Amino acid sequence: MSTTEINTNELGEKIVNVLKTIYDPEIPVDIYELGLIYDVFVNEDFEVKILMTLTTPNCPVAESLPLEVEDKVKSLKPVKDAEVEITFDPPWTQELMSEEAKLELGML
Repeated sequence: MSTTEINTNELGEKIVNVLKTIYDPEIPVDIYELGLIYDVFVNEDFEVKILMTLTTPNCPVAESLPLEVEDKVKSLKPVKDAEVEITFDPPWTQELMSEEAKLELGML
């Protein structure tokens, strides 16, 4: 395993930890546990792309939430750049939530 692979894996973990500090304002659970994050890509230049969704296409934070994700991820060292892509394919459903999120919301 090269040094770059180790660093990108470690960076991926840091990114997940940062994502767990961002909450959907309508649901008291972080966006990672809610299942809004579909994928995180980190290339060898430490440029990050995050594929995420929102609970609904007309979500009240459709503008601000992706920007918050981008800003917080960009603040991590050694991230050079971060881009968030919003997708609704597949659409978000409650099944995407982690067990922890379901428990937090009294769904278990």
